[in-house]
Amino acid sequence: MDKTKNKIDLTLSCPRPLEPGDRVLLAHGGGGKLMNSLIETVFRPAFSNPILNQNHDSSVMTVNGVRLAFTTDSYVVHPPFFPGGDIGDLAVNGTVNDLSMSGSRPLYLSAGFILEEGFPMESLKRVVQSMSRAAAVAKVQFVTGDTKVVDKGKGDGIFINTAGIGVIEHALTIGPKSVQPGDVLLVNGDLGRHGIAVMAVREGLEFQTTIESDTAPLSTLVQDLLSNGIRAHCLRDLTRGGLASALNEIAESARVTIAIDESQIPVREDVRGACEILGFDPLYVANEGRLVAFVDKDDAERALALMNQNPHGAGSAVIGSVTKETGPLVTMKNRIGVSRIVDMLSGEQLPRIC
Repeated sequence: MDKTKNKIDLTLSCPRPLEPGDRVLLAHGGGGKLMNSLIETVFRPAFSNPILNQNHDSSVMTVNGVRLAFTTDSYVVHPPFFPGGDIGDLAVNGTVNDLSMSGSRPLYLSAGFILEEGFPMESLKRVVQSMSRAAAVAKVQFVTGDTKVVDKGKGDGIFINTAGIGVIEHALTIGPKSVQPGDVLLVNGDLGRHGIAVMAVREGLEFQTTIESDTAPLSTLVQDLLSNGIRAHCLRDLTRGGLASALNEIAESARVTIAIDESQIPVREDVRGACEILGFDPLYVANEGRLVAFVDKDDAERALALMNQNPHGAGSAVIGSVTKETGPLVTMKNRIGVSRIVDMLSGEQLPRIC
């Protein structure tokens, strides 16, 4: 790879937490401390209620005795087509996975499109067909939607919002607040591929091998665990901000200490090499087909076997445990046995990644 082919600006930072009265300019949607500050100082005070404050990928509510999960997400990935997927299947898989993280069985989706004037019709058809195929694989249906067109130069080709509803068919309460000391952490495969796949296309980077996104629906993987009696306390998909950000958010909600082992975290060599060249840490790179599961320690071995038997769980691994009731803190033992704190990034390594 020619390291000088493209100059990449990686300067993203938040000089201080947002405060009431601040004017906010967000050049990119993102994660990390900046987005958390925005949520906590602007959105949560305005919309706070017990359901919203569950602080999970989807909210759980009971309607006429039936437990339902509900979620929404918007997709602004640039470019919209990348190795292994596109913005269409990303929009389906991302919302299906958010529903799955509450332990629900996804059922129905909505789709909202914001199209920039001049967006090619063939590209739109390609995206919509990709969404149709992804929905069929995930066994969900689109039941409502909306389309808007904005003036040329007022958008960026195509943005998609999807919302979803799923049904919860078990008695578990799956979420950050259910995490407890002794829980074992498992991931369902190698990390970092989605972020690097998108970044390579965006910047015209060439590697010796083509790195493809891991985008995939995780509903069958989750249902395999639950239908076999695995006591899953928390599930979280590792999208913006990657594994490190997800663990910090969970540690914050559960007020616990989480310890992980770098040598046990699966990262493909081509992804690791790309991260080293670009100055990224794979722990913070986005994934679209990966989750971390916090399971009861007595179920960990069986959970690992079940995950590895699923097509979307090949290469699953135990990466750590919850060590203390006190926190929030995430630590990692590196390959030479030294522990360090894994913190939340101020900004985001890779903006516009999903």
